[in-house]
Amino acid sequence: MTRRLGNGLERGQAPRIALLVAAIAAIFAVDTVTNYAIAAAVFYVAVILLATRWMRPRSVVILASACGTLTVISFTLTHSGLYEVGIINTGISLVAIAVTTYLSLKLVAAEAAIHDARERLTRIARVTSLGELTASIAHEVNQPLAAVMTSAGACRRWLATDPPNIEKAERAAERIAAEASRASEVIARVRGLASGKSPIRAAFDLGTLVEEIVGLARGQIDRNDILLRLYLPEDLPRVFGDRVQIGQVIGNLLLNAIDAVMADPARGHEIEVIASLTQDGSSVALEVADSGVGFREQEAERLFDAFWTTKQDGIGLGLTISRAIVEANGGRIWAEESELDGAALLFTLPVAPVDGEEETGA
Repeated sequence: MTRRLGNGLERGQAPRIALLVAAIAAIFAVDTVTNYAIAAAVFYVAVILLATRWMRPRSVVILASACGTLTVISFTLTHSGLYEVGIINTGISLVAIAVTTYLSLKLVAAEAAIHDARERLTRIARVTSLGELTASIAHEVNQPLAAVMTSAGACRRWLATDPPNIEKAERAAERIAAEASRASEVIARVRGLASGKSPIRAAFDLGTLVEEIVGLARGQIDRNDILLRLYLPEDLPRVFGDRVQIGQVIGNLLLNAIDAVMADPARGHEIEVIASLTQDGSSVALEVADSGVGFREQEAERLFDAFWTTKQDGIGLGLTISRAIVEANGGRIWAEESELDGAALLFTLPVAPVDGEEETGA
């Protein structure tokens, strides 16, 4: 960790401080030897602007005060030119120093506040987004739990027969253990999402993951009579990323597509999910296209902004989180018009390296 000195500077900043001191000395010398008509002291604002990037606010204020003091001293040492002009130029220089210091410190404080707000938003958004995914999570958890109940009932029946059918009861018990493990994995994934853990990247098959996510939404798709077409080439290379997080992105895009096609009953209810290798062969692209109402050009520019949404009951965090996830996993995401006359959301993920089998924290 970099240690700070008592005056608010960091160790290793000696060259920067020397540069500031040299600049101040040069400005003071020029301001003193020239006549009143040359307001060389205005150049102190450049020193202050540099200082705000290298020093703590208190140190910047002290430096600005020193620059103001040197401006006044330089005025008293100058004896050539019109005195009245010198007073005006000195006043302008002092005002410029004061205003620059104030605005620079405000800007630095605003940047720090934005950074803190972005960090808080990321943490809050991960938890808030669970509300939008509640139905899918409940469905995903209920499936293994229902299977556990079914297998438990079957196990009891096989054990209650006379004589007990131990072989079938054992198979039922194995199914119970497998489904219980699956439910535990679901809970672990939700917990990881809420805690905002760093991506755990590994090689995986994107097509298989798409089919799993589609399976979770199959009930909603069939219930709304939506025609879903999957184009998932079997020869696509595996991608490299956090499988759980990418599954969240796919689920969000699919749910958005379902909402889009159901928003206008008069339009066709079609969704296409297309996976393909990019031209340079370094990434795999996944497109989720729908036949919904689409979006206007100005809307496309704001789709990924936090808390901006076209849904009446939306909170505008789904695509923001999706972009953060995709970018954290080395890809990019964007929107465009689809060939179904609706919207298309696309994202890419890097192809897994040859040694990308092992999971690594990002």
